[in-house]
Amino acid sequence: MLDVLTAIRETDTELGAYVEVAEARALEQAEAADRLIAGLGEAAFRDRPLLGVTVSVKDLIQTQGIPTRRGSLLPNRRPAADAPSVARLRAAGAIVVGKTTTSEYGWSASTVSRVASPTRNPWALDRTAGGSSGGSAAAVAAGLCTASLGTDGAGSVRIPAAFCGVVGFKPSFGRIPYVPPCAERLSHVGPLARSVADVAELMSVLAGPDHRDPDSVTAPPGPAPARTPPRVGWIEFRGTSAAVRDVTEGVLPVLTALGHQVDRIEAPFPDPYDALVDILAAAEANGTAPQDEAWCDEGRLAIVRYGRSLSGAAVARAEQARLALRARLASVMEDYDLLAMATVPVEPFAADAIAPPWAADPGDLRWLAWSPAAYPFNLTGQPALSLPVGLTPAGLPVGLQLVGRVGDDDLVLSAAGLLETALGPTLTRPGITTKGK
Repeated sequence: MLDVLTAIRETDTELGAYVEVAEARALEQAEAADRLIAGLGEAAFRDRPLLGVTVSVKDLIQTQGIPTRRGSLLPNRRPAADAPSVARLRAAGAIVVGKTTTSEYGWSASTVSRVASPTRNPWALDRTAGGSSGGSAAAVAAGLCTASLGTDGAGSVRIPAAFCGVVGFKPSFGRIPYVPPCAERLSHVGPLARSVADVAELMSVLAGPDHRDPDSVTAPPGPAPARTPPRVGWIEFRGTSAAVRDVTEGVLPVLTALGHQVDRIEAPFPDPYDALVDILAAAEANGTAPQDEAWCDEGRLAIVRYGRSLSGAAVARAEQARLALRARLASVMEDYDLLAMATVPVEPFAADAIAPPWAADPGDLRWLAWSPAAYPFNLTGQPALSLPVGLTPAGLPVGLQLVGRVGDDDLVLSAAGLLETALGPTLTRPGITTKGK
């Protein structure tokens, strides 16, 4: 614990991963964990599998005893209590070190806000950590905690995981309760860690229903049996850079060597970006009072105002497009056990930007369109994991995304674990610590 707190003090002023550090409480909990382990030995872990493990929590997720600002100057009018996911981590013995930086209400796939400096990428401080769970990904990558809890409404766990070289998992929709529930029904709670095994351990603690989230489930619907050999649909999305392509192409022979049948396929669905924007914008408009506009981030305010311009028929059409996408992907997944692709088609861009320079300016409703492999699977609710698979010539991490059928979370984790082992420690380098427990 002292190592983690010392690392935060020494590096986070420059990195910007945390907006709040609960140092005194974390030290008390670490001392209590040490006493339990000293008194009970291995038995101390029987009911507390995460005893003494340091975790951070994205600033969108409610926590008791630590302020939740939601990346905004707007007051947080939600109860100052632990969300179910945080309560489950604490019950399992984890120590919540602090809250990690996010964009306002998580609106962008970067981590730029009016309440904190931009979160920087531990691999290159002039580059973004991604977002909106950028603080979580940077904290894990830099050794400022063992694991973190993020949220993912359009790629917000997987994009920063890819940019920062860590594992990020968006489970099937409803697998982890999201309290208070999000009106858009796109947002998932998901863990970030340095290994697939750590993510799987976190999922064993986090998953399960809660009465406060009517979408949360005891277990996802039973998936179809995996084929032997497993069949993988390999997709290259538009805009994939040569540097990213070269790294991900190197994974293809590894998948084949592991016994997977890999088919190159075109993206098997039309880009659902317009439907995504209408659903997100309608929800943002519904959740923001006109008198609060003066306090809003410029980019998010444009989305709120666009949402107010939408008719009920337009939102209904967006929901119809969502249903059509779900049906289309369900059909595709009858032929494939997994889909694989670069998590993000580009390398990390400037730390203070919300998107690559060619993609969007504040107020541009194409602000997420540069990451076309992420948001479709929020609309469908499928499990999707980003695994670090190598570095570009510029020394920046690249993530490979594995996507399964709704409910097939265990297959995604299993396949990612096998691939991780086969690839070996692809991202080990001086400068990113591995301390945290």
